Amino acid sequence: MTSVRRTPVRPNRMVAQARLMAVINVPMRLILGLPFATPLSRQLMLLHLTGRKSGKRYVQPVSYVPDGNTLLTPGGGRWKLNLKPSECVRLRLRGRDVLARPELIRDVSEVERLLHRMQSVNPRITSFVPVAGSRGEIDHVRVQTAINYGFALIRWHFDCPSRAI
Repeated sequence: MTSVRRTPVRPNRMVAQARLMAVINVPMRLILGLPFATPLSRQLMLLHLTGRKSGKRYVQPVSYVPDGNTLLTPGGGRWKLNLKPSECVRLRLRGRDVLARPELIRDVSEVERLLHRMQSVNPRITSFVPVAGSRGEIDHVRVQTAINYGFALIRWHFDCPSRAI
């Protein structure tokens, strides 16, 4: 009896989207790194991360949606693996550097609820997160599948101790 190893297959659309984002992220880092707010910085910010294995520093553009005193970010990429809930991360938000603590959310019902909230603020959010059904609605089964393959939402809390950035 032979065992079949199942590995997740990324649809061609997702591979193409990842390649496109790698190209787009280069100028985005420059624009979002400016010392003043830009029209793009209303929905995008930069994360300054350190690789968990390599120790290499990364600057990752991500979308966000304000939610009360926090921000919500879809975390479909591998960059989220470098986040630790106990460690504050430097964000470049609207032209300013701030510290924020990540909270990774993987509970299906909470992710689904927050995706609805995010979609009400930014209807394009589901074009970056593969959870939309045929009519653009957030599909519960797709949310569960995305979480099973590593997707999470990140809630950014601004309760980090004050220190020089």
